[in-house]
Amino acid sequence: MRNTIQCGTRVLDRNPDLSYVMGVLNITPDSFSDAGRFYQDHAPAFEIAFRQACEMVEQGAAILDVGGESTRPGAASVSLQEEQDRVLPMVERIGRELDVIVSVDTSRPEIMREAASLGAGMINDVRSLGMEGALQAAAETGLSVCLMHMQGSPATMQLAPAYANVVSEVCDFLIQQTEHCIQAGIDRDKILLDPGFGFGKSLQHNLYLLQQLQEVVALGYPVLAGLSRKSMLGGITGQPVEQRLAASVAAALLAAQAGAMIIRVHDVVETVDALKVLRAVRDVKEDSV
Repeated sequence: MRNTIQCGTRVLDRNPDLSYVMGVLNITPDSFSDAGRFYQDHAPAFEIAFRQACEMVEQGAAILDVGGESTRPGAASVSLQEEQDRVLPMVERIGRELDVIVSVDTSRPEIMREAASLGAGMINDVRSLGMEGALQAAAETGLSVCLMHMQGSPATMQLAPAYANVVSEVCDFLIQQTEHCIQAGIDRDKILLDPGFGFGKSLQHNLYLLQQLQEVVALGYPVLAGLSRKSMLGGITGQPVEQRLAASVAAALLAAQAGAMIIRVHDVVETVDALKVLRAVRDVKEDSV
């Protein structure tokens, strides 16, 4: 594999000792974490959302992940038009005004194509390009794609998740999806993998997957880990969503130590600082002390 990942007009270096922060920007009224923060009077509050985007870039986010459909457990789907109205104006403005990779968090082929034309550099699909037409659309855009494992669908995934071995089943699924992508014409150097923490997994499944995350990394593709504020952290700490910062940073560090290249978070500056400490410890040489 090449030492870089091409994301539209921008490039990420592949360095085993470097993890990038992806800031989450949910333009939805029912996000599990933002709780409609970027919605006012039943309409997207684009100026508020864009200010948040600017702040995350200033804090050190290398990627912004823009989504218009909540994928929390039990979430209802939205129409294509509604998702377009939420996502595309923000993708266009960020791509035009900010020096950052724009990731579009979508499963719909129409939005993949339109977002690519507006400056997006990455497709982040929780359904792993499983929606009809998505695989072909992603290939046509030429963008990097992140494939995520999910057992079931957002509406049903947490009802009764079950595995014989969660790590091996996640790895098998992701490898199968990469093969489909390569066969469809997607460059293997533009494929990233996400084990899907919290997507069709119990607390114990999530913990074991994090403990063994190096097995996903060993598949040879860049790994994205999204653990920020998730219910698994609430299950461990007993804290509500808005008080899971410390647990989120701890989980981010564990993922980075295991080799995750991209850490998807809501709290950018705290995660960036924690990763700086990790990098400093990794970089110190014996002959310098």
